[in-house]
Amino acid sequence: MEALPALRAALLAWYRAERRRLPWREFPSVYATVVSEFMLQQTQVDTMLPYFERWMALWPSFEALAQASPEAVLHTWQGLGYYSRARNLLKLAQAVVQLGAIPGDPQQWRQFPGVGAYTAAAIMSIALNFPIACVDGNIVRIATRLTGDHRCYKDSGSAARALDGFCQELLNRENPGDHNQALMELGATVCRKSKPLCGLCPLRPFCKASQSGTPELFPHFEPKRFTSIQLERFFCHKNDALLLFRHGLEARRLAGFYELPLVEALQTPKGALLYLGKRSISTQRFEEAIYAPKTIEAVADTTAEPLFWVPIEHLGALTLTGPHRRWIQALLRS
Repeated sequence: MEALPALRAALLAWYRAERRRLPWREFPSVYATVVSEFMLQQTQVDTMLPYFERWMALWPSFEALAQASPEAVLHTWQGLGYYSRARNLLKLAQAVVQLGAIPGDPQQWRQFPGVGAYTAAAIMSIALNFPIACVDGNIVRIATRLTGDHRCYKDSGSAARALDGFCQELLNRENPGDHNQALMELGATVCRKSKPLCGLCPLRPFCKASQSGTPELFPHFEPKRFTSIQLERFFCHKNDALLLFRHGLEARRLAGFYELPLVEALQTPKGALLYLGKRSISTQRFEEAIYAPKTIEAVADTTAEPLFWVPIEHLGALTLTGPHRRWIQALLRS
């Protein structure tokens, strides 16, 4: 694009005037950037802000986090979902402390668990002023709209790889951190997936999709294929205690988390259907039917791990998955 200098200048001026005042921007550090980037994977800013503030109060540095227990980390993270992020963040802090220095190269950051090309570029550019472009879903959307890119991509990851060259060319190499954050901010607040606010966009004079009148049609992705999964669970409540199942520490997604036990785990007849819960994890859609056991006496003596009778008063301190916490609270109220 011949107008790159003007585009970069317009973007940077807009960002410095209009950006949201976020804690990791107002009080920047490598650690704050790392924590914010991990939390913002798959999570909106408004949702993660209180989690970020609690996290930083508990563990304000790599050294502090490295000393935390996995249980405490997961408990603080619960409600944000995608819990592998929390486990990877703990491992990263421990690795940085063991290394004894902050890595100064994107490839070094990519050796840490949970750090891909985008996260490495974000950390290096924002916290260390390294000239490298970030390419996430927001920036994919901006890049395809700027260029009027009609290609159909399999997913956001494949689009990011295809558009990386353009984004590196677009980069303001004198202010890479502010440039990358400006594009992230623009995608989150103005160049939105639906109903983009083109009238407020500093890049409108350079944008082919806006000039076409149909910017919301970009980018083009293949339709996602979702898998439906039906599960049956028991709600076993007796003597102010609840029977729960704990996922093993080797579990890929929910290591150490508690949920209601599956019917097949107890091998006892079902009673009344109490609740029908629904949730999604990635491209899997779960429908979870929750039953009372036909007789509570059939499970009252269950004590073997991974099944535990947990006093109701202790549920608040337990690391429960978000949907199961909501469903349990609803069932207890009823």
